[in-house]
Amino acid sequence: MVGRLDELGAIDFTALINLAGESLASARWSDKSKQKFRASRVDFTHGLFDFFVSGDRLPKVLLNASAVGFYGNCGDRLVDERDGAGSDFAAQLCCDWEAAALRFEAKGVRVCRMRFGIVLEQDGGALKQMLPAFHLGLGGRMGAGRHYMPWIHRRDLLRLILFLLQQEQARGAINAVAPESVTNLQFTALLARSLHRPALLPMPEPVLRLLFGEMADALLLSSQRVVPAAARSLGFNFEYSHLQQAFAAIFKN
Repeated sequence: MVGRLDELGAIDFTALINLAGESLASARWSDKSKQKFRASRVDFTHGLFDFFVSGDRLPKVLLNASAVGFYGNCGDRLVDERDGAGSDFAAQLCCDWEAAALRFEAKGVRVCRMRFGIVLEQDGGALKQMLPAFHLGLGGRMGAGRHYMPWIHRRDLLRLILFLLQQEQARGAINAVAPESVTNLQFTALLARSLHRPALLPMPEPVLRLLFGEMADALLLSSQRVVPAAARSLGFNFEYSHLQQAFAAIFKN
């Protein structure tokens, strides 16, 4: 990583957007995969800090990715940026990732820690992985489907990133999620309806745990009813506040 950063030479950076991170759904969790997750997030962010400090060319603002997994499993309780961290692996990973980003803040950089929900667009992310089964009518809820799934349309995420770059008063934790909270049952039913398909195959919790191990509870069944309090207080307006709007735009063709 250091070698690649050194290739940047003497470029001066006004803003740094750090979205690096191995997908937590890229492999069944093990000690080895967890090390990769940490290295691609925490170690990489520490490396960025060391690079910028060593060259005495710190950016004015850092937008650093994190995730709503920071909050752990919160059930149906409303959660905003004032809430603390959970205790599972994903939550602690987010904590350490954000702590690495805060090293920039100690040097006077304006830091926004963006806690992403599920980013929706059909050509990437979780939705791309879900679509083949749902197109065949074989999708369905996970477990009882009562857990909340915070989400954001990709266009709104990009708009939020540009907004935060321009807002000098923006700093700290920022939940990058749409205002509407939906459960997994609501999400999967609306996705199936948007595709004009049935949702025939729910996945029982024991099957999910058998297939995915620890990842099932931390990612697939964990509930975060997160609201974008900070973004809205800054005056950000979502184009896609409701999931039905987002799916209508995504599947309009």
